[in-house]
Amino acid sequence: MTSKTFMAARVRRFGAAALLVAAAGCNDFLNTPNPTVIDADAIDPTADAAVLANSAQQNYAVYHGLGAMYSAWFTGEAIVAETFPTRNEFGRRDIVNVNGSLNTDVWVPLQRALSTSRFVMGLSLPTPTTNISLAQAALFNGFSFLSMAEQFCEGTFSVNPGTPGPRMNTNAMLDSAISSFNLAISVGRANGTATGVSYKNAAFVGLARAQLQRGNGAAAGTAADSVPAGFVFNMNYIDDLANRTRLANTMWQFTRDRGSISVGDFFRPTPADSRVPFQNGATFSPVLAAQDPLSGTFWVQLKFPGYASPIRLASRLEADYIRAEVGNDAAKLALIAARRTAASLPAFTGTTPAEILTEFFTQKGFDFWMENKRIADFRRAPAGVAGVPVPGSTYFKPGFAPVGNNTCYPVPFAETSTNPAFNP
Repeated sequence: MTSKTFMAARVRRFGAAALLVAAAGCNDFLNTPNPTVIDADAIDPTADAAVLANSAQQNYAVYHGLGAMYSAWFTGEAIVAETFPTRNEFGRRDIVNVNGSLNTDVWVPLQRALSTSRFVMGLSLPTPTTNISLAQAALFNGFSFLSMAEQFCEGTFSVNPGTPGPRMNTNAMLDSAISSFNLAISVGRANGTATGVSYKNAAFVGLARAQLQRGNGAAAGTAADSVPAGFVFNMNYIDDLANRTRLANTMWQFTRDRGSISVGDFFRPTPADSRVPFQNGATFSPVLAAQDPLSGTFWVQLKFPGYASPIRLASRLEADYIRAEVGNDAAKLALIAARRTAASLPAFTGTTPAEILTEFFTQKGFDFWMENKRIADFRRAPAGVAGVPVPGSTYFKPGFAPVGNNTCYPVPFAETSTNPAFNP
């Protein structure tokens, strides 16, 4: 499915989005001639914007869980405990552009989140300077562009109905994210409600992260300083047996139902780190095993122990890491000390800049284990991020080629083969 499929004048209805429509009593949606889309002409921006913005948020929630899983395999936070060759390509860091999982599980959900959030942003909303739906849509548009910039080597999006978007490099994607985060901050602040303030604070975290990835250290630090102490913004999930693929926490679903996610070696130190809770599947109740017997012991992640477990999206803690990263070694050492103390670990004794940087990213890796952040750190500072599968090394399962040298994901062939921007 290509970006041009996600037209700005249409929004797909999937799962929770359809439930939200019904709950809001939007009968026009339920009576649309084509039951798989919502036409722009049928939209009432005043009455329907909240439903559409919630749908955009849910679309990002779907991507966020899938993106966290695939990036966990890619960066060594987890190992691919299943047989799918397409998923083992992520674990081997050797992804081809015709990889079906790349397209279906990562690119398409991300494009859906981009499209639906952009759709809301393009509506003629009442009181746009304070409209909470606009703040919500801008926030998740920002995180969608940021995720694409962090994970994919290039990107694109649908510009308008029937028009596929431009070919974008990393900086162009980050600039789009920055623009959306700034809009979310402005509107959320002006809205002034608790929800508006929450969107604003989450957008400041996203802005700091995007500026950091863009190489704008001072701007990243300023945005990070704007996040209040104790702030946390989670993506929430629910346990709907009939619709777990869309509504449940992907990390638990693929742990419990499929046996796909086994904790990576680097994240099982001795003694164990409390931030990475896990258990041998053989002692779990019920007993859990890897889908692929060649994976060895199935180490069950327990950070997300249920279908309704939330996944953190933005926090003051992440802002603290960003502020320290753009600072000097003393700032990094101070945060390292604080995080090691919080985890009941002995004091860090390294002194060289390289040792400090590696320990800094190691502590960040444990703090944000399997939260879809490590791949950005690796792209930004590959020499400082330990535990990532090494190019040329033997893959942990027999029968596969050695680990490759990908640092980002290719744009799927399903996109590049149909988008003229990739075929000049």
